[in-house]
Amino acid sequence: AQLAKGAAGVTRTSNGKPADLQRYGNGRIPAAALETIGVGEHRLWSPAAGAFKRMRADARAAGVDIGVTDSYRSYEQQVDVARRKGLYSQGGLAAKPGTSDHGWGMSLDLDLNGRALSWMRANAGRYGFKEDVPREPWHWTFKPGS
Repeated sequence: AQLAKGAAGVTRTSNGKPADLQRYGNGRIPAAALETIGVGEHRLWSPAAGAFKRMRADARAAGVDIGVTDSYRSYEQQVDVARRKGLYSQGGLAAKPGTSDHGWGMSLDLDLNGRALSWMRANAGRYGFKEDVPREPWHWTFKPGS
């Protein structure tokens, strides 16, 4: 796979996935290869975790609370979510297992009130996060420089 070096030295493959995690595969990344984000047991790809921690601290300083309901998902968890919530392509809320950005430790599902959602929409891009799934204002993915 072709590599592209993005913002903050983040190296991704030509399809935008974390180059340093490719050897594991989507949803097969060991916990030790991911970084905690400081909320419960939630983990992400290291560059995404660092950016999220900075973003959350800045939001908190602005009086905004960003909660987290989901982060990295194993392949088995992706299968479970697809079973429970249906596939996005069929009107549901889940990516086909093995294709989710949650399985690369790049996506978060956030618990956002109206003020927090407005803050995210105004500021998240500065930290590399994008609201990238129509119908899911809680879903944010780390895509620096894209």
